[in-house]
Amino acid sequence: MSDNSEAPGADAAARCGGAEQPRSTVSTGSTAPGPQPEPLPFFGTTWVEHDGGYGLRRAVAAVGSLATTVAACFVLRFAYQGLEIADVGNTVGMLVIVMFAICSAIAFRKTWEGFGRRPADPAREASLRGLKTIGFIGSLLAYFLRTFMEAPGERLRRAEYEEALARYAKRRSTRTGNPAARKGAKGKRPKRK
Repeated sequence: MSDNSEAPGADAAARCGGAEQPRSTVSTGSTAPGPQPEPLPFFGTTWVEHDGGYGLRRAVAAVGSLATTVAACFVLRFAYQGLEIADVGNTVGMLVIVMFAICSAIAFRKTWEGFGRRPADPAREASLRGLKTIGFIGSLLAYFLRTFMEAPGERLRRAEYEEALARYAKRRSTRTGNPAARKGAKGKRPKRK
């Protein structure tokens, strides 16, 4: 969420422990003051009002992630057949299967948790990137399953966006009225007779 009345990325810096992440400050055609919704990959800002082909995008994301998962399973099967052809032994084959299964389970869990909350420790998430890359099938499955509920990450972004709107409305309501009139009333001294 970026807020027009504050420095862009201030909320992101607060969430990420002070490290500001680069974000595009170009408006999506909206010149309305206040917080702007954060776009989601493949969905943009259609998640806000569920418009602009939101339902179709969810269906395409579900089919695409499932198709990618199936293709990835075929690739892993071919890799395992390569190990069988190389005759590396049953122990190595079982270790590869166990490694991919564990990495996929961890990647699924971390991806699923990432849809609901921001990471508390970005450095730890960065250290898990390699593990999540190996277990990419788990991440793809988490994405596929999440598309049945919402656009992946929508609930988190919606909560942040509504909170930012509430803060913005509260700030705006405390600033209503003519500030010059309030200054004038306080600054005037009673006339002496």
